Amino acid sequence: MYFIITSLAILGSIALLAAVVLYVCSRRFAVKEDSRIAEVAALLPQANCGGCGFPGCAGMAAAMVKAADGGSIEGLSCPVADRSSMDSIASLLGMKATESKPMIATLMCRGECALRPRVVEYDGLHTCHAMHACGSGDTACSYGCLGAGDCEASCSFGGITINPDTRLPEVSPSLCTACGSCVKACPRNILQIVPRGNKSRRIYVACSNRDRGAAVVKACGVSCIGCGKCVRECKFDAITVTDNVAHIDPDKCRLCRKCEKACPRHAIVAEGFPQPKVAEDDKDKCKDSKE
Repeated sequence: MYFIITSLAILGSIALLAAVVLYVCSRRFAVKEDSRIAEVAALLPQANCGGCGFPGCAGMAAAMVKAADGGSIEGLSCPVADRSSMDSIASLLGMKATESKPMIATLMCRGECALRPRVVEYDGLHTCHAMHACGSGDTACSYGCLGAGDCEASCSFGGITINPDTRLPEVSPSLCTACGSCVKACPRNILQIVPRGNKSRRIYVACSNRDRGAAVVKACGVSCIGCGKCVRECKFDAITVTDNVAHIDPDKCRLCRKCEKACPRHAIVAEGFPQPKVAEDDKDKCKDSKE
């Protein structure tokens, strides 16, 4: 009996001492979190997409609080949150919300199946990363879209889907948040985050093939050949040719569409513009031709 009581006393003393040590350590080394971080995080969409460059919304909230203490939150913006949410966050931190251009993911490729014929039969893991690791995929273009849907799988908002007929991803302007997840998922870097443009109108070169002459023409029917006709046509110095591919600067472009008409390969795309009306007679001709 004496040994039992002694053992219990010793164990109780150890437990009490351990509890005291733990309590002192928890008080001494406690990390106090700024209450504003939780408040800012609550105003964020909790998508945790990483589009802001931070590990989730909590990381973004902590960065904004720290930046606010430094005097400015310029450059910190959630691509998924709407304008009112960002205004509320800025107000909470005693800052002024910075203006940011609406952005959208855009595919720099138009090589659909009918324009980019297959030259080999790929038989392997059906992901873009696997196909890219094996070479040029099943076409002669080693720069174009592989169409396996890594971008579609990466999008948390359903903003990008693979068209089964063209095997190209299509971005939904209403669902895309420009978070950049599809850009990171693409092994060929042919998805870019670009400004949506005035009234959602934009012009861009939908090609990423840096090959020359006959090789690029043979690979795709709408490839850019770097001929420079668009450069000579542009009066605003908005177009340059680098590595045999033309690039349009959205900040300089005035949306005149002259470059689109000048391109002999139809590699320049204009989106968001009103479509020309089709006369009734022309509609009948189209109907007759289908029949």
